Amino acid sequence: MKTALFASLVALCIPVNAQDDAQKSAVVDSRILIPKEQVTSAAVDAAIKKGVDFLVRIQNEDGSFGSARRTKELNIYAPLPGAHDGYLIGTSGLAISGLIDSADSRPEVQAAIDRAEKWAFKKFPELRRADMTTTYNVWGHAYGLRAISRLHARAAADPARQSALRELAQQQVDLANRYEYVNGGWGYLHMFEELKTQKPSGITTSFTSASVLLAMHEAREKMGVTLDPKVVESSLESIRRQQFPDFTYAYSHSHRLAPQGEINRRNGSLGRSQACNAALRAFDDPKITEKVLTTWADNFIEFEKWLDYGRKKPVPHESTFKIAGYFYYYGVYYFTVAARYLPKEKQRQLAPALARILLTRQEKDGSWWDYPLYDYGHAYGTGYALMALGWCRDLIK
Repeated sequence: MKTALFASLVALCIPVNAQDDAQKSAVVDSRILIPKEQVTSAAVDAAIKKGVDFLVRIQNEDGSFGSARRTKELNIYAPLPGAHDGYLIGTSGLAISGLIDSADSRPEVQAAIDRAEKWAFKKFPELRRADMTTTYNVWGHAYGLRAISRLHARAAADPARQSALRELAQQQVDLANRYEYVNGGWGYLHMFEELKTQKPSGITTSFTSASVLLAMHEAREKMGVTLDPKVVESSLESIRRQQFPDFTYAYSHSHRLAPQGEINRRNGSLGRSQACNAALRAFDDPKITEKVLTTWADNFIEFEKWLDYGRKKPVPHESTFKIAGYFYYYGVYYFTVAARYLPKEKQRQLAPALARILLTRQEKDGSWWDYPLYDYGHAYGTGYALMALGWCRDLIK
């Protein structure tokens, strides 16, 4: 039991040579939210423009976003070269999605998206798991699908391109199906298991399963891709097994046996609950009612500070409630995904509160970041934030 819990606690990222000292864990930016009156449509538009400018400025020459550089003695377990393929495609998918959701029509922005699309057609089909110890590729499949769905909508006037994008999306769905874990759903580490199997048998995590399912659902609704009903149902059932009566969700399949563990309680589950509730609601789970979604939306706004305590801390799960830094903008984005199932009146109440948080957290260079994951953090964080602010903007106007 203890071994399983430890294994899943360190699941996403394992620091190598990380120095867990106060200096490296210190947060240097302000935690004080800006005054409510500063949350205006103009302020949101300006923040989006700054974020877009940042992504355009840091885009790699080949059209991708992020890299394996900037380790700062905080190297994360990432078998070469495949693990970084997953990181790079996942990060690039989020950046592309953020650029498109920004609705920025400037020529340089559209050119950046065109370059990224060309790169995606070349690199997305090559994505596989790194080796028998990891399945980081599932993040690439999930966020690659998010990007493809948006690129498909952007190509509305070009049926041939839409057809090619739909084919690319179907391939990503089929690849994700290949890497579904034997007990249903998806995870990303297999290194702690004695048996290394062709179909992964490692630790299924609730939020990974939710992320993949939501991307698949969007691809089906927007592009008409085909989902395997057996994979969908087994993955949904995996999430349900990790659900507690108050709609918190276990971090992993192993953690369901310790419902009162810090990481499984409300504040530890704050980001996961948004994603898992949204995934179950997307596939018509009757237990995910408007009341459940409203409760968790309100929870997020009220208790966001607990996620924020973990933001920028370099060691996974070192913060209160065992929160890892990389859950911050993940939680922010999936808050908006879940909130879309609420009545518009409630969404209009929530949007200014979330925008206030994002306007406060934006860095001077225009980026948003929450975790020093090589040189991917600034790009993926900004992608998440731009998608979230796009939702806020449409409701604040």
